[in-house]
Amino acid sequence: MGMDEGKSRTNAKTMNAVRFHEYGPPEALRFERVTRPSAGTREVLVRVRAAGVNPGDWQMRSGWAAEKFGLSLTLPFTPGYDLAGIVEEVGPGVTRYRAGDRVFGMTAAAGAYAEFVAVPESRLALLPAALDDVQAAGVPMSAFTAWTAVHAQAQVLPGQTVLINGASGGVGHFALQFAKLAGARVIAVTSGRNRAFAEALGADDVFDYTADDWAALAGVADAVIDTVGGEETEALVRSVRQGGSLVPVGWGRYSPELARKIGVRVQELLMAPFEADRLARIGERLAAGDLRAEIGAAMPLAEAARAHALSESRRARGKIVLQAGE
Repeated sequence: MGMDEGKSRTNAKTMNAVRFHEYGPPEALRFERVTRPSAGTREVLVRVRAAGVNPGDWQMRSGWAAEKFGLSLTLPFTPGYDLAGIVEEVGPGVTRYRAGDRVFGMTAAAGAYAEFVAVPESRLALLPAALDDVQAAGVPMSAFTAWTAVHAQAQVLPGQTVLINGASGGVGHFALQFAKLAGARVIAVTSGRNRAFAEALGADDVFDYTADDWAALAGVADAVIDTVGGEETEALVRSVRQGGSLVPVGWGRYSPELARKIGVRVQELLMAPFEADRLARIGERLAAGDLRAEIGAAMPLAEAARAHALSESRRARGKIVLQAGE
């Protein structure tokens, strides 16, 4: 009986997924049965074991991304880009993977909040045996964003001082580690309750934004990586020394007049490119213990609304992950 049940599940034409049919609060997410996808040319069908939750997911669900950036979604929409799982089947032309391989990566057009998703083979990497699915699902988007901010944009050099705002969050805790690996002195901006966490990741100094005086940070950093954004950013701009740069991760309102006055370059908001080889190298560093992926919360796929509410609160440490598999 057990084998028959497994076979019917594998061959089923439908699957569980989370979708929203209209923009709205976390409760707009529905856990429902949908048509199971199939693998197209150079795609693999992945049985999703875990899916990472990123701010972009709830920014799309709430309608904020549509309002701020004009992003148009076809509804109903299944969120989710980061995933880890097992290759269920391969489409025509696939050469890198075969059924049964453990993989992690990013979808091309969302859809990871589901039991199955079709992913281009070029957007996946083999999952090291030492990493579990939940850890791996928390890695791709945040790690790429952090790596791009530290290396491609801030171009951090040994001996420089880097200030990371939101250092205990999903992107921030990776940025802290990448900056330390690059030989920088890191000032982590976070709440007092996350002080020990930031120090354990290698922060040289911790600034408690709930209690410390922002004036003390004026001109201290060669580069600031801001993972929080928002309207109140003047103190961050002032914390960059003349000739330095501020790298935004997410939307923020940074005064161009103040930046010019101080001699600070505010960089453009970039979408980090996906690179399978880099993901594989990051996976190797995680497996070796050189990097740490902090999972602040893991919950079943059916509780996606609760996961979004937690992510939207900006109070989660590290990453939030949804578990789709057994």
